[in-house]
Order: sequence, then structure tokens, then C-alpha cells
Amino acid sequence: MKVIILGAGGRGRNYTRFCLQYGADIVAIADPDRKKLNKLALDFNIGDEKLYSNWQEVMKEDKFADAVINATPDKVHYPSTMQALDKGYAVLLEKPMSDNEQECIDMVKKAEEKNLLLMVCHVLRYAPFFEKLKEIIDEGRVGELVHLQMTENCAYWHFAHSYVRGVFRNETISSPFILAKSCHDLDLIGYLTGKKCLSVVSEGNLKYYKEENAPEGAPKYCLDGCPCETSCPYFAPRLYLKQISKVGWPTQTISSDTSFAARYEALRKGQYGRCVFHCDNDVCDHQSAIFNMEDGLTASFNMTGFSSENTRTLRFFGTKGDIRGHLDKGNIEVYDFLTKEKEVIPIEYESIQSGHGGGDSRLLYDFLDGVGKKGGDLKTLARLSLQSHRMAFAAEKSRKEGKRIYL
Repeated sequence: MKVIILGAGGRGRNYTRFCLQYGADIVAIADPDRKKLNKLALDFNIGDEKLYSNWQEVMKEDKFADAVINATPDKVHYPSTMQALDKGYAVLLEKPMSDNEQECIDMVKKAEEKNLLLMVCHVLRYAPFFEKLKEIIDEGRVGELVHLQMTENCAYWHFAHSYVRGVFRNETISSPFILAKSCHDLDLIGYLTGKKCLSVVSEGNLKYYKEENAPEGAPKYCLDGCPCETSCPYFAPRLYLKQISKVGWPTQTISSDTSFAARYEALRKGQYGRCVFHCDNDVCDHQSAIFNMEDGLTASFNMTGFSSENTRTLRFFGTKGDIRGHLDKGNIEVYDFLTKEKEVIPIEYESIQSGHGGGDSRLLYDFLDGVGKKGGDLKTLARLSLQSHRMAFAAEKSRKEGKRIYL
């Protein structure tokens, strides 16, 4: 199995590792950031002859692999995926597929016309937690579902890193928050219930992370003598300089060189050293949506960038019982109305070796099995993932136009 990796960032790094664990041959990696590209190649012993400065260079060549894993920025997904499909490659595409609804539809059509595998990285479908939850629902343990509540608890530090200072901060360079982050959750609504979405009403805005909320005297960069460094939970050095030897996510993203000195220098004038109130962010920091599904089912979704937890929580209400779930704690509680008994079902996390509750590696292995015609339960075919994207686009339109949007 020969695989091309487009993008040497965090997701590209993860999929490189899982490909090698699977036994695949990485024949090319492309990224315009040479430092990041070289670091990835060094860490995984990949030769310089396999490194490309951009995805266009790879696509200029005749087909020389079986599959492409597309972990490029959101705005690059459409042109790079369409060219990969034209070349005859199977594609695993990072979410969101695109920030444009028609482009999402066009990619699905192209893959189906050419009879090529196109999967989207909706990894939570592969997480044991959500697999177990779907099993409980499909068995009818709580009867027919009537209403569900899902919450995306994006921790304050995560939101500040990714959606205020980071690459997903602004819709002109990325996507709306409900699409960039929460298309996972919207995908789960359809996956777990088996229902199609009919309409949506949504509200939300950017309330806090903006110029007028900056403390008096706060400079553009935290290291330029901020008078609030002891009282501000977003003070960049506190977030990115605490780790000394073992540097993990998100600290490792601010500099290819993760030494203390290099990270300090990155904060002096780099994007992750900026005051959270002096950034060019415009995505919502909180949003709520109510989705009207088939057969009278309603689903409410809330996302917030002001949580102490960094996890997903849920309540599902059926005609015979209800379900409560907490992803990080690995607990699912099922309550039976008739017997008044509550069953706590623990999800065993100790053996899980990848992120997103174990979904990352399992999705990648399933994709490669599908490319190699070894079968596999392909849960995230692009056609299946399309609904969550359309739900997100509709929610954004509802939020901006102040009205119900019908799908």
C-alpha cells in the first residue's frame, strides 16, 4: 500500500504514524512549511526524495500511489481533492470537506462518478464510546428517541489556541466554528439516530474575545509587559512555556523547534504570543442550534469556548428511558422508566492508542483496508458525511439571517 500525505501538521503527523503502524509505504509528504516538513521526515525516518514543497508538485506527477491522505488547510481541501480524484487516487479527507456547500457536493459526485473511495475524517463514528451508544439506541433500550441534547465543551485554553490565536480563528482563512469543529457533533446526530435533518434554527456570536474587552494596558503581545499576566488565564507564556522536556499538543504547534528558547522566541512576535483580545479572530465563541429531524425528533446542540472541560456531553431522551453520557470520563448511564434501574456502562480507555476516543487509528486502518479491498466497515464515506456539512451551513445561515432554514 503506497500512501501520499498532504500536510505535515498535527493531523498529517498522526496519520503518518498510523500508516507506518499499518505497514503502508509513505511515498510522498507535501507541505509548504519546510521546517515542519523536515521535522516530520526526521521523526519518521522518511527520505528527502519523498518530500514536496506543496500538493501541486505531487499532483503534477503521474499516479505513483494508491491513496492520498489530505490534511491540508480547509481552503485547500477542494482543489487538492478534486485533482487527486482526477488522478485516480482514493482519498481520506480531513474535515470539514470544504467551507463551501457546493464544493462538498461536487467532491462527492466526482468520487462516485469515478468509482473511487472518498472518506471524511469523522473519526468519532469509530470511537468505542459512540459505537456503544449507537448499539444501545439501536437495541431500543430507551424506546423511540424523542429529543437529544449534545454539548461541545471546548475548553477555554483550547478555544484560545485554535479559534482565537490559531489557524481556525477567522472565516476568511478557515471555516465557521460550527463547521470547523462541530461538524463532528452534527455528524453524530445523524449517525446515532439514523434520521435526516429537515430544518434548523441557530443563534450565536463572538461575545468575549475582542478588542473592547481587553484589560487596560494590555499590549498586543503577552511578552511585551502585560500588567495582567498574573490574573489572565490566557497569558501565553503560562500556556506554552510550562512544559520543559516532553512537549505535547498544543504547545508543539507553535514552533517546529520545541526547545524552550525557540518557543519563547515564537511567542515574542508570533501569532500564539498575541493577547487574545488583540487578534484578528471573527468566529463565534458560543453557538446553539435546534435541528428538526425526521419523524418528529428534535436535537439541540450547544457549543461553547468557555468550558473548564474539553469534552463532549450528552442527554438522549426516549419513550422508555433516557441516556446520559460523558466522553472523557468514558461513562454511559442508561435509565429504564419501567424498572427505575440505572445501568452505568464504562468504556475502557486504557488500551486506546489514538486520539478522539480511539477513533483516529481505527478510521485510518478502515480506510486503508477499503483501498486494499480488504473489506472494512466504511462508516464515513463522503456521501454519509455530507449531511453534517449541510446542517452546519444551514445553521450558519440561520444565525446570520435570523430565520429558520430548511434543508
